Amino acid sequence: MEQEKVNGNKEPCAEASSYRCSACHGDEDWGPGHPLRGRSKSRSLSAAPVLASAREFRRTRSLHGPCPVTTFGPKACVLQNPQTIMHIQDPASQRLTWNKSPKSVLVIKKIRDASLLQPFKELCAYLMEENNMVVYVEKKVLEDPALLSDDHFGPVKRKFCTFREDYDDISNQIDLIICLGGDGTLLYASSLFQGSVPPVMAFHLGSLGFLTPFNFENFQSQVTQVIQGNAAVVLRSRLKVRVVKEPRGKKVAVPNGISENGVLAAGLDVEVGKQAVQYQVLNEVVIDRGPSSYLSNVDVYLDGHLITTVQGDGVIVSTPTGSTAYAAAAGASMIHPNVPAIMVTPICPHSLSFRPIVVPAGVELKIMLSPEARNTAWVSFDGRKRQEIRHGDSISITTSCYPLPSICVRDPVSDWFESLAQCLHWNVRKKQAHFPEDEEDADAEGGEEQAGS
Repeated sequence: MEQEKVNGNKEPCAEASSYRCSACHGDEDWGPGHPLRGRSKSRSLSAAPVLASAREFRRTRSLHGPCPVTTFGPKACVLQNPQTIMHIQDPASQRLTWNKSPKSVLVIKKIRDASLLQPFKELCAYLMEENNMVVYVEKKVLEDPALLSDDHFGPVKRKFCTFREDYDDISNQIDLIICLGGDGTLLYASSLFQGSVPPVMAFHLGSLGFLTPFNFENFQSQVTQVIQGNAAVVLRSRLKVRVVKEPRGKKVAVPNGISENGVLAAGLDVEVGKQAVQYQVLNEVVIDRGPSSYLSNVDVYLDGHLITTVQGDGVIVSTPTGSTAYAAAAGASMIHPNVPAIMVTPICPHSLSFRPIVVPAGVELKIMLSPEARNTAWVSFDGRKRQEIRHGDSISITTSCYPLPSICVRDPVSDWFESLAQCLHWNVRKKQAHFPEDEEDADAEGGEEQAGS
């Protein structure tokens, strides 16, 4: 397909298949009908269609880096018609804009938490009565006995649209997502959308709240600002994970073509009869030794080349968002969500020199059991869908084309450092006491006397 270039010439765009440069493709859509528009001409991850073939595992290029029209010196360039030096996304330019006013909102509430019932009722009533919006909730949320016995909430409850996880696909019906709870509610919201994700507004009503920057006290004004399009957004990259397994004579129930919040990649008959399932992961993919007492022994490939064998309790492959979760507890560095990267962190490695590494976003990692492995391995995705990996199975991981646009209270940088200070108590310590002035003068005089002598 030909795309219109900045210089007016028409030629194929090398990036059209995996991500978009706004210079050639314009602004990007996040969910049905609401784009995130940058004020600068810079590239952004695209919402590419789901893989048409399970044999194809297309990689996503880096979010930051040389633009396709970059020139290097007087004669070298990446593509013809060089125009600029470098395009790097300014976090301050990531602002939310609606093509049309949002009409449908998905409200995700932490289950089995009685303290959230009143905020949930107030929010839903406000969205329906004051903003005339259609509210979607998971069916099991309304099965709470406290809501069933509340007669005053009855008129609002009858207006809900409900869905069931793993059975009903609502990905093309939601304009906005609002989460009430902790970080787990945001991870759950991510798992519901295997393609383009609508903007997510997360209220801190849980225990940690690193990913949930909003306080509920002034929710009316905050929700109104978001609906009006007055908000900054941080694009949290996700991992596209493809698990390929050897058939072992046991069929897996796949309701409505979706397997446990994963997209069935062309079903069976994949790679000579193997089964492939694809997931979108916001935090991390964890491969561990499971219940076995032996060390895990898995091979890690990068772009088809064996880079190392992990011997230890396991390995974590995380996004920048996940770098402040399990990876941080395992000794990894914390990475801002705007940095395009994938982090590989060993869990209690057998070699003390095995340190966490950061690789560019867009590379393809492949993890398999080593031929000499004594036991199988287990894998989980954002702490969910845990399953066993045997010899012959493989896990392919790369950067997803579908980031999660998380709405900020202020801006991506300020919110992140605020979370580090408030939630993780980053560099919090008792300040060192200063010397009294008389001691400082005495020390200064003593130093002069020594110098004179």
